[in-house]
Amino acid sequence: MRRKAQVLNKNDNVAIALVSLKAKEKITIQTGDAEEEIVLLENIPRGHKFAIKDIEEGKEIVKYGEVIGVASSYIKRGEHVHDHNFEGLK
Repeated sequence: MRRKAQVLNKNDNVAIALVSLKAKEKITIQTGDAEEEIVLLENIPRGHKFAIKDIEEGKEIVKYGEVIGVASSYIKRGEHVHDHNFEGLK
C-alpha cells in the first residue's frame, strides 16, 4: 500500500501530505511504532501539513521534532495547517 502522508518524528503534531488528499478521506499514519487512522477535514495539497492531534491556539506546531511555529487559532485533528492558522517562528 502506498503511503499518503508522513510523520517525520514521533514528537510531531503534524504530518506531511505526500500526495494531494481530499476532505473526508480516511488515511493511516504511523507515529513511532503506532499506526492510527485520521479522517481529513479539508483538502490537503501535496507537500502541505495537517494536524494529527488537536492543537490549541497559541500552542507549538512541531515538525521534524522541532518547533516550527505556533497555532494562531484552534486547529482540529485532520485540519490543514497553513497561513490561516499557523504563524512561523520569527
